[in-house]
Amino acid sequence: MTTQTFELPDLGEGLTEAEVVRWLVAVGDTVAVDQPIAEVETAKSIVEVPTPFAGTVSVLHGGEGEVMEVGKPLISIAADAPGGADAPAAPVGGAGAADAPAAREAGAPVSAEGERYREEERAGSGNVLIGYGTPDDGRTAGRRRRPRERAVAQPVAQRGAQPDGPTGPPAPPAPAPGGAGRPPLVTSPLVRQMAREAGLRISEVAGSGPGGLITRRDVAAAIEASRAPDLATVTPIDPGRPVATESASAPDAGDPRAEVDARTGLAESRRTPMNGFRKSVAASLSRSRSEIPEATVWVDVDATELVRLRESDPSGPGLLSYVARFVLAGLRAHPELNGLVDTERGELVQYDGVNLGLAVQTDRGLVAPAVLGAHRFTTLELDGEIRRLTAAAREGRATPAEMTGGTFTLNNYGSLRVDGSAAIINHPQVAILGLGRIIDRPWVVDGELTVRKVTQLSFAFDHRVCDGGVAAGFMRVVADAMENPAGAIARL
Repeated sequence: MTTQTFELPDLGEGLTEAEVVRWLVAVGDTVAVDQPIAEVETAKSIVEVPTPFAGTVSVLHGGEGEVMEVGKPLISIAADAPGGADAPAAPVGGAGAADAPAAREAGAPVSAEGERYREEERAGSGNVLIGYGTPDDGRTAGRRRRPRERAVAQPVAQRGAQPDGPTGPPAPPAPAPGGAGRPPLVTSPLVRQMAREAGLRISEVAGSGPGGLITRRDVAAAIEASRAPDLATVTPIDPGRPVATESASAPDAGDPRAEVDARTGLAESRRTPMNGFRKSVAASLSRSRSEIPEATVWVDVDATELVRLRESDPSGPGLLSYVARFVLAGLRAHPELNGLVDTERGELVQYDGVNLGLAVQTDRGLVAPAVLGAHRFTTLELDGEIRRLTAAAREGRATPAEMTGGTFTLNNYGSLRVDGSAAIINHPQVAILGLGRIIDRPWVVDGELTVRKVTQLSFAFDHRVCDGGVAAGFMRVVADAMENPAGAIARL
């Protein structure tokens, strides 16, 4: 037999590392070409990695929860004997490939009576527009993958073995503590990260979910149980330089165990390493601020008629879908805002079409996946795409193209109970539109003071691509459509 080693590929945007969330195969399994072998989490999303080789798994080069570098060995596969490569892949975890769709369970339906607006309106900072009788608890209905109860038969000592040399039979799986030979069931990388940051071994946490699934509540309970009253856990950052981490009672400057900051004179209570996602966000935002000369404009909008339109057809498109439709109309009128600045060639680029990014708050942080080809959809089709994309982003299932392909971003930060924001442009885009909460405010209509549903639009744009007149023109297209949606839709 010959052994082929598959290296962790670049999963997009030049990312240099990824965390192994879950192995979908084990040593000794037979795999086919393009069969998913692992779920990995990058700074952008969680993706399934398929194998380019067929044969028998001989080595898994990393454990679940381990961060691996792009270009390093991920899995080694021994080629089958002649004729074996075409054999069907062995079932993984007791279920064949045909059972894969069943491993994704649909989310619970939204009650028609309990929810005035549907899931898609929770895009744009994670919730629906706040201020018009809408919930703000951030709860969403999502899909959950059924955990695969599968032992990862890969001893640590075996990872360094040369895959092309003589190999014996695979070592038997190492039993997990208290797990009857199975590793702990953990489907969420956030749970593993939470345990790592607290210094806990996930295998020592008792799971209360189905089949022993470990949840965040289980990890939180284990963290509390591990804390002794009035004691801090000290984690060395440099040799000879211990820094106190989170404890039941935070140390103060008088505590001899605490490191005192020279500038402020205060004790450092905690240090948290930045994960790959947060590093990526920090780099993108820093680049935006350093490269783009931003300008921001605001306008208050009477959204009363838009709210009435939404109420008149509860089963129709949501508020955010209408706003997205009006944004597309604005970009059609002012296409320079749907492009980028090519600094190397000194050119302003405009796109033939719109990939509409939507800011979505997730457990991993704020992301901005895009509805690809949004200009081709009707308002009702946009409604469905926004809901699908929002759910996928929260589950970490948005594709790399959706996560990185946006050309313009719409951000509904009304869920944060704020009215306006000078948002940071999502580089290399050149503009971002923000939508504030919808609230009752006094408003003058035909010379009479009355109460209307009012929101604020804030627009940040790259001053290199246009001047204030273009930005104001775009804002008026969107604002006028929101104030007279029936007339605007008739012209679209």
